[in-house]
Amino acid sequence: MKQHSHMRLPHRKKPIPASHTQTFTDEEARILEKEFIEAYSGTSKSTLKILLVMYKRYPWQLLLSVIFYGIATLPHITIPIVTANLINVVVRVLSGETFNYLREIGINVGVLVCLLFLNIPTNMIRVRLQSSVMRKVEVGLRGALVRKLQQLSISFHKEMQSGRIQSKLMRDVETVQSLSSQLFTIIPQVALNMITALAVVVTRNMTIFAFFVMCIPAATLTMRAFREPIKRNNREFRKGMEATSANLMDMVEMTQITRAHALENREVHKMTTLLNKVANTGFHLDVIQALFGACSWVIFQLFQLLCLVFSVFLAIKGQIEIGDISMYQSYFSTLTGQVSTLIGLMPIITKGFESISSIGEILGSSDIEDNRGKFEITDLKGEYEFKNVEFSYEDDQPLLRGLNLKVNAGETIAIVGESGSGKSTLLNLVLGFNLPKSGQVLVDGHDITTINLHTYRKNLAVVPQNSVMFTGTIRENITYGMTNVSEEQLKKVLDAARLTEFIGSLPQGVDTPLEEHGANLSGGQRQRLSIARALIRDPKVIIFDEATSALDSVSEKEIQKAINNLSKDHTTFIVAHRLSTIRDADRIAVIKNGVCAEIGTFEELMEKKGEFYKMQTLQNV
Repeated sequence: MKQHSHMRLPHRKKPIPASHTQTFTDEEARILEKEFIEAYSGTSKSTLKILLVMYKRYPWQLLLSVIFYGIATLPHITIPIVTANLINVVVRVLSGETFNYLREIGINVGVLVCLLFLNIPTNMIRVRLQSSVMRKVEVGLRGALVRKLQQLSISFHKEMQSGRIQSKLMRDVETVQSLSSQLFTIIPQVALNMITALAVVVTRNMTIFAFFVMCIPAATLTMRAFREPIKRNNREFRKGMEATSANLMDMVEMTQITRAHALENREVHKMTTLLNKVANTGFHLDVIQALFGACSWVIFQLFQLLCLVFSVFLAIKGQIEIGDISMYQSYFSTLTGQVSTLIGLMPIITKGFESISSIGEILGSSDIEDNRGKFEITDLKGEYEFKNVEFSYEDDQPLLRGLNLKVNAGETIAIVGESGSGKSTLLNLVLGFNLPKSGQVLVDGHDITTINLHTYRKNLAVVPQNSVMFTGTIRENITYGMTNVSEEQLKKVLDAARLTEFIGSLPQGVDTPLEEHGANLSGGQRQRLSIARALIRDPKVIIFDEATSALDSVSEKEIQKAINNLSKDHTTFIVAHRLSTIRDADRIAVIKNGVCAEIGTFEELMEKKGEFYKMQTLQNV
């Protein structure tokens, strides 16, 4: 297979000018995360309180946006008054009254035209102020989520599917941003229009004002009737979308396996079933929201009809002017329209609050790796001791049952054993991903539970069983997390990992871009890149978890020699199923039933003819 036949450079987009961007600093993300957690961890866990917490640092921008919005909406407020005034002018002229009607018309029209043109700049200023705050909170909320995800324990990530995390990070944050935009746009609009309509009517006619007030309890009762069903269906829909997103990612990851076993139809059926389930939930949600909207609209139209009839009778009796009928109808339409808008906002509010609760599952989680106040390792020697270590996942059977093992600094120790014996668990304890349920793991004499794991892991390098590549160049994948790597250092690592010849055959060398997950490389090439990534860090402790499992026998021997050379003066843990690859290890520890069954050099264990001898004999058969 030609490895460079379909490699391509990624498209470079032009950067957005700084004046058109909204920045949110890391410190602001920390503050937002802290405030969100404090609000979320309260006894009431009020989603409205949590929402307001996100915006409490921007009161003046939001207040100014509301003020400019009020100025921008003056034409909407003025049009009914101008319309009523002009109709009354016509009635007075037709009734024979003598007055300067042109002046009356000119004043009303002039005021309205000025307000209409004033709408453009005030509306733009309002949008810039509001959007600036909204986008900063949006990027800040995502930044806080990303930051929290890096703090959460490995067990949290194992339990929470990546598809669900992606849904919370993208869909739920977008929903919260949409909710915020609606609230900060519609609530001021509703408040201003309702206050204006009621203020004008109450100064003109208290009887008609009574009709206006009567629609408020009707709206409240309608909202109460539909609130719980809409909330329940929104929750089901959100969880269904998360489950679908998670299964979709699994399906994409499993594409090669699916094709290899001709299981395409099964996957299509599985995903179609999930999609239909989500669609049905969405259908029920749409029907409930539609019924809610229809009921509220009919109620308000009935009130408006009653108001119209009553206004007509008042005009006939001469208690109001004819033009006032139009004004009252316009304001009642405004009032009922605003109440309808408020009611129509309820599904959006419910959906947004549900997304806030969803985000809270991450930001409010206490399952974090807390390194505050712990001992910081500046110079790791690499001496380990496991003292009566026991470990199990929740209520599962214990994987380690009183493990005792000492690893000297600079020693290469191989960990072998049957599947499920506890080898990977032991490595996770070395990394600090898991902590013992009882017993102690000592690192240079310090209990690992008292160590600042962030400073500790800076001295480690890991080559996992399944190599992880990201979309970028080969150079970027090897030097991940490092700066100022010289060409000489890179060349030395490429030689050690047996990559020089392969890289030399590529058209762009180490700057050749990789496809997603390194799909344009063979398994062995990806594994060697993982080894190079570990070696370039010059770690004090190296962990190889089945690092040579994907290599052919020739490449395995070559890399094994490199590993042997580079492991000198480094504490090295090697987990391997191929026992031939660990012959040169200083010692070999055999893990069985959660304990160290035997330990020694390759020759010592073969002479002993114990567990290791049996395993070696079986592999040679």
